[in-house]
Amino acid sequence: MTESPGDMPPPGQPDASEDLRPRRDPENPGSAQAVPEDGRAAPQVGPDAETGSAQAVPEDRPADARAGSAPRTVSEGGPAESEGRPAQAASDVRAGAPQVVPEGGSAAVRAVPEVWEYGLPIGVPLRLSPKVLLTDPIRMLPSLLLPLAGVLFLGGFSPGSFVWAAVAVVGSVAFAAVRWVTFTYRIVDDRLELSRSLISRSVRTIPLERIRGVDVSTPPLHRLLGIAVLRIDTGASGDEKQEGELNGVTVAEADRLKAVLLWHARARMARRAQARGTVPGTGSDLPAAIDASGTLPATSGAPRETPAHAAVGHEVGDTTPERVFFVLPRKWLVYGPLSGAYLLTPFALLAGAVGLAFQWGSEFRIDGRVVVDAGEWLWGHPLLLAGALIVLVLAMPVVGMIMYGVFNWDFTLRGRDGYLIAERGLITRRSVSLERRRVRGFELVEGLVERRMRLARAWAIVTGLGDSATRGQLLPVVPRDTVLGVVGEAIGAAPSGLRPHPAAARRRRLFRAVFPWLVVVACASAAALMWSTYWWWLAAPAAILALLGIPLGLDRYRSLGHTYDGTRLSVRSGSLRRSQAVVEERAVVGWTLSQTWFQRRAGVLTVTAGVGAGSGGYAALDVGEVEGVAFAAEVTPDWFASFVTPEAAQASGGSRGLGNP
Repeated sequence: MTESPGDMPPPGQPDASEDLRPRRDPENPGSAQAVPEDGRAAPQVGPDAETGSAQAVPEDRPADARAGSAPRTVSEGGPAESEGRPAQAASDVRAGAPQVVPEGGSAAVRAVPEVWEYGLPIGVPLRLSPKVLLTDPIRMLPSLLLPLAGVLFLGGFSPGSFVWAAVAVVGSVAFAAVRWVTFTYRIVDDRLELSRSLISRSVRTIPLERIRGVDVSTPPLHRLLGIAVLRIDTGASGDEKQEGELNGVTVAEADRLKAVLLWHARARMARRAQARGTVPGTGSDLPAAIDASGTLPATSGAPRETPAHAAVGHEVGDTTPERVFFVLPRKWLVYGPLSGAYLLTPFALLAGAVGLAFQWGSEFRIDGRVVVDAGEWLWGHPLLLAGALIVLVLAMPVVGMIMYGVFNWDFTLRGRDGYLIAERGLITRRSVSLERRRVRGFELVEGLVERRMRLARAWAIVTGLGDSATRGQLLPVVPRDTVLGVVGEAIGAAPSGLRPHPAAARRRRLFRAVFPWLVVVACASAAALMWSTYWWWLAAPAAILALLGIPLGLDRYRSLGHTYDGTRLSVRSGSLRRSQAVVEERAVVGWTLSQTWFQRRAGVLTVTAGVGAGSGGYAALDVGEVEGVAFAAEVTPDWFASFVTPEAAQASGGSRGLGNP
């Protein structure tokens, strides 16, 4: 009897470390007994008198009660779906009764303390860790800080003001206690329920089959207390209100829940793929046979070893060996200052400090005029102001490197059991799981300075991924060759040899980069000649920007490109932020060919591939009219058969002709 990944027992079952395999008595072939390897006593299993099926008999029950108890069976289909297994209500399975798995199922017998399904007690409401009674008031402290300060200052720090402040603190703790008592979560059938009930009852239901990923993060205080935040991604377009969050489960419970939820998705995928005769995750019609050892054959195109076993703490039950694609070396932290997001961090901190000063000024009886006077005094001391600016400039690379390390410390990208798992963070550790069969490509992003240093970042293009701007990150700022190599192994290689765009695209890039500043120069010069010479202060910078627009426009033109290699299409554009999207052909769901009035005069158009993933569409800008249609027809020839001539369909470059529709 062979086992598929769908036959795996759900992770998180109690006593998972024991080997409780059914072993038959040599003298009585019809019986089976679960015997752990360490020799401890196990529930007795014997043939039922009426049906002959295996039945578990706990030792602490009377013989007459044991004779009439019904076993709980799990069929080949696994526990993830109701079809293929006996329909049995949870009330029919007595708590404390062992779970019996027939010989054709997941060859294991486990004694469980309650009714278990998916490795969790089914229908039993569970609460968050009591430690949230400490974390929740601390999380509410920033919102309480200003009111508390106002109460103390308005009360003149009198005993009464301290009493009211203490009442506010006690109230926040009581509020956290009420939230903890009234919030529960549980797995019922094929869904996860998050309930909150006090005066009214609110239940959020998340079907397990809709779960796209499970993120686990540990902020500093949570890490200190041994708890974590588990966030469930259902592909709700980044709307957190439509997703589930368990803020305050223990780390062990978070790992177990993550393993169970992702195992369920993997089991469904495996069964569906086996029904189609395909190997999960490959997308090809290859045999999905699994030999007796529980491994996929080497010819299947899947990883060499795929043990059919599930264990706690792994995303889908260790059905494939873990593979580490990338670990960020510590010496690469020096790349942080080369990224604009980290380089400008000191200015962001300074702006935040100024904002807090204006916001808290009234609470601490500080007039806004005091801040203005301080700024005027600093402006009147140019040497001191220059020193402050020099310190700020010198702090930019240092702070940039620190922030890069805080966010990307020990960044690790690994593949395990059909998922890409990215872990990162020094203060707040975060783990994001992306289902590989939903990955449709990747996006390579390079800033202007990063390009000069041959650095890049990568994001995954994933279907049904909420908040993909932060969750879809595959690699931080690292050498470009490393990005291409890692992404090529994890997802697929990018097509090489981008096709250049026509000369009209270069003229348009130069016009758009230079002409607006020339208009400003002309207007400012006219104003300076007619009214005041102060307008020259505007005309001079605009003239400099117009000159800088020439190399910028040429660079934007050189960045344009598109190609298709028979499997993936790629489009690229941008200069200050150059982005190259690589998308699988099967992800394209439509095309948009658009032309503005200026584009029609130049003989170019914009071809946008509609994709049900990522940003929803990726465009090739200012492509020749004939070449643009031919590019779309090359990727999806059936859709454009009536618009493209045979000559255009045979080649992807050069001159092509349009046929009559």
